[in-house]
Amino acid sequence: MNAAAEAPVTLMVQTRIRDGQEDAFGRWQARISAAAATQPGFLEQSVMPPNPPAQPDWVILQRFSSQSGAVAWLRSDRRQALVAEAQGLLAGLDDVHLVPDGAGGALPAPASAVIATKIKPGQEAAFRRWEQRIAAAQARAPGFQGYRFQPPVPGVQEDWLAILRFDSDRTLQGWMDSPERQALIAESAAFTEAFHARVVRTGFEPWFAGGAAGAGRPVPPAWKQNMVVIALLYPVVFLFGAAVQTPFLMQYEGLPFWLALFIANVVSVLLLAGLVPWFGKLLGWWLTPGGRRDWRRDVAGAGLMVGIYAACLLVFSQV
Repeated sequence: MNAAAEAPVTLMVQTRIRDGQEDAFGRWQARISAAAATQPGFLEQSVMPPNPPAQPDWVILQRFSSQSGAVAWLRSDRRQALVAEAQGLLAGLDDVHLVPDGAGGALPAPASAVIATKIKPGQEAAFRRWEQRIAAAQARAPGFQGYRFQPPVPGVQEDWLAILRFDSDRTLQGWMDSPERQALIAESAAFTEAFHARVVRTGFEPWFAGGAAGAGRPVPPAWKQNMVVIALLYPVVFLFGAAVQTPFLMQYEGLPFWLALFIANVVSVLLLAGLVPWFGKLLGWWLTPGGRRDWRRDVAGAGLMVGIYAACLLVFSQV
């Protein structure tokens, strides 16, 4: 048995929607997500809406327990029928890639670029030598966090795939536009037929990358991140509002509500930047447990979050 083929993989789909079709695409996406969840071998998925101008695409990540399970879903009649229904909503073609899970997981960093390259026949060795040079160059770029290089999967993915990971949109774009990279790209014209890049930008991952995930561990699923942020955001906002915003900023200093609220939001985000990594370490058993997904552990962690919500509501209702 091929161990690589049986390791978990993530199906990454990037797609751009026609103007005015966002609601229709959202309804369609809910249908295909529900269909994927019934596929044997399906583990989890996350959907990242566009975040222009850095990320104009929808990004859908569907994780499967094996490559064979992901390929079966990719080729299934049900998926093909749903994809055919969506063609009128799309602006251009989808990018679809299979990314085997590695030590760092398959999810992107705070700012990532997915680059697909088609190689001229017989030029694979030249491309690999060039790839080693560009990999060394981008590793020296400011903000660089990692790089994954994935050869084609015969019959599934014909392009060579690279995923660049940087700590911010600014540093990623700085490397993409750098003269050093542009010179290397110009050299590759001799052995490449085509390539294109799409940017992926995520949400709360910077808060979780160093705490809950830790070195060499994947970023938690988006729904877990959201639950943790809500569990911390509500008490921070409430306590700051009760202790500072209303009595001091508004009543004593006489600031208008809209300005006091803005200050409260700024303070809350700054506090969460420190609180979320700390809290994430305590919840590592649930956020990033490692190994196969355990629904009982997922339910236990979600139940704990709901219990925290209820406790906050009960306590604050008495204030």
